[in-house]
Amino acid sequence: MNQNTVAVLIGRFQPFHSGHLALLQHALRAAPHVLLALGTAHQARNAKNPFTWEERAAMINACLTVEQRARVAFAPLRDYYDDQRWAASVQAALAQHYPDAQQVLLFGHFKDESSYYLRHFPRWDLQALPRQADIDATRIRQIYFEAEDLDISLAVLQNLIPLPVQQFLRAWSRLPYYATLAQEHAQVMRYKAAWRHAPYAPVFVTVDALVRTAGHVLLIKRGGFPGKGQWALPGGFLDPHENLLQAAIRELHEETGIGVLPTSLQDACRAVRVFDHPERSQRGRTISHLHLFELGTAQLPDVTASDDAAHVCWMPEQDLAALETEFFEDHFHMLNSFLRLVE
Repeated sequence: MNQNTVAVLIGRFQPFHSGHLALLQHALRAAPHVLLALGTAHQARNAKNPFTWEERAAMINACLTVEQRARVAFAPLRDYYDDQRWAASVQAALAQHYPDAQQVLLFGHFKDESSYYLRHFPRWDLQALPRQADIDATRIRQIYFEAEDLDISLAVLQNLIPLPVQQFLRAWSRLPYYATLAQEHAQVMRYKAAWRHAPYAPVFVTVDALVRTAGHVLLIKRGGFPGKGQWALPGGFLDPHENLLQAAIRELHEETGIGVLPTSLQDACRAVRVFDHPERSQRGRTISHLHLFELGTAQLPDVTASDDAAHVCWMPEQDLAALETEFFEDHFHMLNSFLRLVE
């Protein structure tokens, strides 16, 4: 076994299940070192991504022997919603952990169209294995969050997830996150049920507003699920009768009561960017148009939370990076696209 060979596994592991474990065991047999790249890191919890990267690393380590743990490294990855930037971050993580790697084995299986990321590393030796078991993390989360009796639900899952993960899930259910995310999961399921019988899956069009002035940006805290209590940019869904800029200004006034006339906001609009990654929202395919408003005032206009916002505030730009794990869905990355808060 070449000591400079590294196996790489990339996934969200939400949660780590028996199919993941079988894949990891293949990698441990093939290479002396394994890098586990944990996606959707540094992000607020939601019903689709309930566990932090540290919690997922703990789950995985609990399934390994002491000798195996010494051969495994973990790399948390942000969801940049930019394939090239994301692939570069995976390669940078490999170089950081294993700078002397001479051969890289990329382990995975082509589950569905979401597995296209495996083709982003043409210089690595792809080990495309058959699906290890008919196990789906989405279904596991559904059973977990819809449990009326957790003992029964974990008994249903016992052949799908390793025993240490079962124990982790039981303990984690006693934390306050579980009840909150179970509520969020139920709301998202109701949301999807409303359009389940449509002839085609709908594509939702939304607008958001990034308002800057005097070194601050305008943020809200969401008042309802999904993302209740998380920081977000003011915004909402496009109405049939309005154009995008009108919708962005309307949502901005409805949620923040900002003391700026609509005509002044129109004049302050400097740019519009589209965020359309298929996985950016757990509610379904949602395409957002982020409008940048540069007010250029020395004073912060008055704001008052209303409509879907539980709280509104002017946040100093220098404080935004520290709030990364508290933002709704991809809103931090939307901010980051304009402000370059993190690399």
